[in-house]
Amino acid sequence: MSKDIRIRKGLDVKLVGDAVQETAAAVASNVYAIQLSDFHGIIPKMLKKVGEKVQAGEAVFFNKTNESMHFVSPVSGEITEIVRGERRKILTIKIAADKEQIYATRATVNVDSSNAQTIKETLLASGCWAFIKQRPYDVIANPEVAPKAIFVSAYASAPLAANYDYVLAGKEAELQAAVAALSKLTDGKVHVSVGKNSNSPMAGLNGVILHKVSGPHPSGNVGTQINKIDPVNKGEVVWTVSPQDLVIIGELLLTGKYNAERIVALVGAEVKKPKYYKTKIGAEVATFVYASGVHSENIRVISGNVLTGTKIGPDGFLGSYDNTVTVIPEGDDYDFFGWNKPIFNKLSTSRAMTFSWLTPNKKYNLNTNTNGEHRAFVVTGAYEEVFPLDMYPMQMLKACMVKDLDAMEALGMYEVAPEDFALTEFICVSKQPHQAIIREGLDLMYKEIG
Repeated sequence: MSKDIRIRKGLDVKLVGDAVQETAAAVASNVYAIQLSDFHGIIPKMLKKVGEKVQAGEAVFFNKTNESMHFVSPVSGEITEIVRGERRKILTIKIAADKEQIYATRATVNVDSSNAQTIKETLLASGCWAFIKQRPYDVIANPEVAPKAIFVSAYASAPLAANYDYVLAGKEAELQAAVAALSKLTDGKVHVSVGKNSNSPMAGLNGVILHKVSGPHPSGNVGTQINKIDPVNKGEVVWTVSPQDLVIIGELLLTGKYNAERIVALVGAEVKKPKYYKTKIGAEVATFVYASGVHSENIRVISGNVLTGTKIGPDGFLGSYDNTVTVIPEGDDYDFFGWNKPIFNKLSTSRAMTFSWLTPNKKYNLNTNTNGEHRAFVVTGAYEEVFPLDMYPMQMLKACMVKDLDAMEALGMYEVAPEDFALTEFICVSKQPHQAIIREGLDLMYKEIG
């Protein structure tokens, strides 16, 4: 029996450019990239050098603070470049893919008969542990600390997000194997959330607590669901896993093969034919962005959705956790007296000089223009209207900015991630970078409190 979650506070950012439910095979990428920015807080120790060959699923580096945690190549090929930044910090590892893919072979795992230690060792050695994140701090989970519960959100409410019901179709066996394995790593429950009226493959899984979610974005955010189901207090840990990553984990357990294949939604107003493409983690997005065609050259390509995604450019690579690539107009033009005239073509939560509230179902063609400049916080009460968590968003942001650890603890920082503040950043009249502020606050807490 499911338990319903109804979210009332939030905002649906409706944009043109939804993907039709049609899947095509993307052109095979010549180069794949492992981007260290995807694995926040990980200090890599290389196992391979430039010029060495690697198989798909073979370890390329490990976590310096936990040597059993490996990170693997999505494809077989040759490591052609290790891009470094300041103080020789590794930023990106590029791999030239073989035409014929060779996979590193591993023993299959019988989930029913295997114990928690065997499953944990398999996930750590295979590279699949990177798909398991934890709250607090929104980092890759510490394998030494058992969670009180595990959360999976199979409901995507973000703008133009890939439809999980569609991309997970036919993957029931892999999903069940992954969920059964993860359930052995916690004494608590595995909570799965789906859309209230969806036909999700996740809804029929055994051994989970099912929740049906409804309401505006961010109802699909796993942080929103944690807050309503089992909030995180000081000293507690929960794990979160994306459904698309459960498929990779499940296939590894069933077949012994690390398959980095992913169905990606190519969406946005600038895409001529928005639809789904079958590709792999770390692929060049140009292999499918230009296959569909774009309306202009002045575009912003984002790995992820428009609220939380990463700007990558047309020559960028698909992020390790992303199953959406969004292409929207670049906002480098400005409206003359745009602050002092009625606005009909932009979304706003305010009724001052704006009329989007008259057409709640209208889809907008928005660009990247922030429509204002950075300034000090203006207290309007607007954040609370779109922030469904039982917290004080303004006070939390200010506590992070002044590095007040006691206030951050008291306000509930253990429970949040940067994506939980994406909507407050979107509507912020002060144009403050909310997600970056929260990320810096979490990093400070992780360093000082651990």
